[in-house]
Amino acid sequence: MPRLGTRQLYYLLQDDLRRLGIKIGRDRLFDWLREHRLLIRPRRNYTKTTHSKHWMRKHPNLLAGCKPWRPEQVFVSDITYVESDEGVHYLSLVTDAFSRKIMGHLLSHSMAASEVVRALKQAIDNRMTRAPLIHHSDRGLQYCSGCYQDVLKKHHITPSMTDGYDCYQNALAERINGILKQEFLLHRCKTFEDLRQLVREAINTYNTMRPHSALAMQTPETVHQKASG
Repeated sequence: MPRLGTRQLYYLLQDDLRRLGIKIGRDRLFDWLREHRLLIRPRRNYTKTTHSKHWMRKHPNLLAGCKPWRPEQVFVSDITYVESDEGVHYLSLVTDAFSRKIMGHLLSHSMAASEVVRALKQAIDNRMTRAPLIHHSDRGLQYCSGCYQDVLKKHHITPSMTDGYDCYQNALAERINGILKQEFLLHRCKTFEDLRQLVREAINTYNTMRPHSALAMQTPETVHQKASG
């Protein structure tokens, strides 16, 4: 985890620091990393992957003012782009809003609905409960498409969508995209297959090893297992 944030790094290092008799607080660690130019600078770039101006039905936003309180209550989905020497590819993610666990993903050559829906099917297969579930996304044509909505309907999952063109209405999904791209997908792969393997390893590390500040420094997998059990 070469671009792990300082808060997460401090949490992981605490036991070793105590064992070695090194007294350093979190703020001092920030200062030390800054002095040695080791703080991580966020990468700022944006490529539009949402095409919302289409004729297909948009569903109402069911998450306004709602905070999930259990796993598999809300799934959030989004698409982001990643590159290899073979070109631009698209990563579809489905994340549990409570535990922040990535439940399903697919790397593909296109943003076709038939590709994006495969990440949803993987997320459904990985569910541990059959409690009522909301699926939240932007208003992109992939999510509004018949094949995507048919899968939601088949599994009794309620669709929810952003009620405008503001990406912050799907902020959690955007945040997960940013973590993967800024902390894990750091090396440009030569081929699509190499990138697919890197994505798979990155998601496993994110789910099972990376402490999450929004989860009291627990991992998404730990929180998901505890709350679902």
